[in-house]
Amino acid sequence: MKISTRGRYALRLMLDIAQQGEGAVVSLTDIAKRQDISVKYLEQIVMKLNRAGFLKSTRGVQGGYMLLRRPEEYSVGDILRAIEGNLAPISCLTEESNHCNRCHSCDTLWFWEKMDNSINAFVDQYTLADFLNHSKEPPMPEEEPQGELAPQAVPST
Repeated sequence: MKISTRGRYALRLMLDIAQQGEGAVVSLTDIAKRQDISVKYLEQIVMKLNRAGFLKSTRGVQGGYMLLRRPEEYSVGDILRAIEGNLAPISCLTEESNHCNRCHSCDTLWFWEKMDNSINAFVDQYTLADFLNHSKEPPMPEEEPQGELAPQAVPST
């Protein structure tokens, strides 16, 4: 499974809107400048996010896009699936029921199902709010090197 540029940009777009504050109406031009993404490309992404019910558009001079829900109500998985479709690592897992003619005798299916479940659990556990909170955290102090990179004691003479 590989997340496309469109999927990555969709997450950046949604996060950008969330960063502007609750109820903020944000123009695509402003997002394009901050994110260094073309307005044309953002327009394609916004269409899918609108269809998914994630954004509300406002027309006019002060027009733009706003989130319809609070940031903690948007999982990364929901955003990626709105753009990418199913995140399954293999095609036979993209439907509700597996229509592969080998699914009952496939010795590797259990592995792909576990991978699919892990991928979805991972992307669904994070929300836009997690990204907002993460960007406000102070940087972690550097850890002391371990092993061969650790400073060595100099024997006293």
